Amino acid sequence: MLVKRKEEYELYQEQSISESAARIEVPKLNVALRSKCLILVALFAVMAMITTVRSEAIVSNGYALVQTKSQINKLEKNNEQLKLEIARLKSPQRIKSLAAEKLQMVVPEEVYFASKNAN
Repeated sequence: MLVKRKEEYELYQEQSISESAARIEVPKLNVALRSKCLILVALFAVMAMITTVRSEAIVSNGYALVQTKSQINKLEKNNEQLKLEIARLKSPQRIKSLAAEKLQMVVPEEVYFASKNAN
């Protein structure tokens, strides 16, 4: 019985030694694979940043376009109002009333024309 226990103990020690040897052997790090993965992650990060910057530029240009269009609409409305104001100020009735009221001008009752040909 003691012999059997001794054999079991020796077998146990051999197994533990082989397991510890297996545990001690750490697989070598695959540096090339790690560097490739790091490069791949860095590449994806750069692509994400470029995409973000491009979409930010597109959005800001869109906002600028909307502002420019609203400014164009405002200026066109202002231009139409100014054209109406010019037409109102050029009207003959207004000019006639200003001449009569402010400058004390009157329309002559008789108008004579001179011509070179006297027949």
